[in-house]
Amino acid sequence: MIKLIFNLFEIIVFVYLGFASLYIFIFAVAGILPLKHRRREPLLLRKIAVLIPGYKEDAVILEVARQALEQSYPPERFDVVIIADSFKQETLEALGLMPLKLIPVSFDKSTKSKALNAGMAQLGDDYEVAVVLDADNIMEPDFLYKINLAFDRDHQVVQGHRVAKNMNNTMALLDSVSEEINNHIFRKGHRILGLSSALIGSGMAFRYDLFKKRMAEIKAIGGFDKELELTMLRDGIKIEYLHDAFVYDEKVQKQEVFENQRRRWLSAQFVYFRRFAWDGLIQLIARFNVDFFDKVYQMIMPPRILLLGAVTLFTLIVGFFSLVNYVPTWEFLEIDFMKWLYVWILTAMAMILSIPGKMYNRKMLIAVVSLPWAFWIMFRSLLKIRGANKTFIHTQHGIDEKSKPEN
Repeated sequence: MIKLIFNLFEIIVFVYLGFASLYIFIFAVAGILPLKHRRREPLLLRKIAVLIPGYKEDAVILEVARQALEQSYPPERFDVVIIADSFKQETLEALGLMPLKLIPVSFDKSTKSKALNAGMAQLGDDYEVAVVLDADNIMEPDFLYKINLAFDRDHQVVQGHRVAKNMNNTMALLDSVSEEINNHIFRKGHRILGLSSALIGSGMAFRYDLFKKRMAEIKAIGGFDKELELTMLRDGIKIEYLHDAFVYDEKVQKQEVFENQRRRWLSAQFVYFRRFAWDGLIQLIARFNVDFFDKVYQMIMPPRILLLGAVTLFTLIVGFFSLVNYVPTWEFLEIDFMKWLYVWILTAMAMILSIPGKMYNRKMLIAVVSLPWAFWIMFRSLLKIRGANKTFIHTQHGIDEKSKPEN
């Protein structure tokens, strides 16, 4: 009976982790291929609202607003809109002196979706495209120009390439590497194979009327981008990815912030998997909606750090018992070491292929050495996800001077 239970457990874990490893490997290989968009003059210069909601972001918002105004896109064709939730009075006064639209808001329980809805309610409908940024995001000067060209190609939803603004300590480095892996697999790799890009919460653009309508239906406390993504894919709206349209995002620098952020993300994934799992299966069978089913599956996938850590742990355990018995099989429980080794190789190769070449340097060695620590943080976050999606967990921004590397 013990043997049967253990072998059944091992099969379930192997199938779950093995399929996830094969999945990311396929898209990692696809992501190596070029994702090209033909460059040309735009057919139409659309009116763009750059929506920047922020909660108590006094430390970063002035610089973000100043840089957002410095786009190469014609100034009369875009507005920077700061949706200021609980900002200090002096910050509001400084923003009021800039050529932007300032919308102060306040809620009993603040969320990003509430801020966006309140902002658009005051803005009206005189826009064709909505670009959503976080309060720490800096756009490349040609970002809006490239976004506009994507809408020339009849896309309704576009995700830009969000990259690290800072890699000033180990935590920020791990966060930036994680984001680039996800960009490669879930954005670039997916688009090359004809599936939709994943949304990421900022650096994204929507047809304005579509976004306003969809956001009015969203009451999410956390993970509003996941709900947007799932409902749009369910309705057959494809999401484009612009690999060369960059938005710089501040990476977390403190362990407690990293842990809280991941706890919120993991909780949102489980919430949306429970909500959309059955619908995803029906859509796949009835309408062959692979895009939607693929996204639903992603909600139950282990995050990359957890996947790599779990596969490594199981491979080491099985390898140890195989070594002790001097045979490639732990005979009593019939566990094949080689199949776990193959899964580990697939997982490791997917990670290696997904990290940009420019990131392979001395700092990368620090990140590799820190992986067991990151795995433990993610595992601990997984144990604490209960109720995380019912409470607004704010990620405070602002480069930590104490964590800057010495020159």
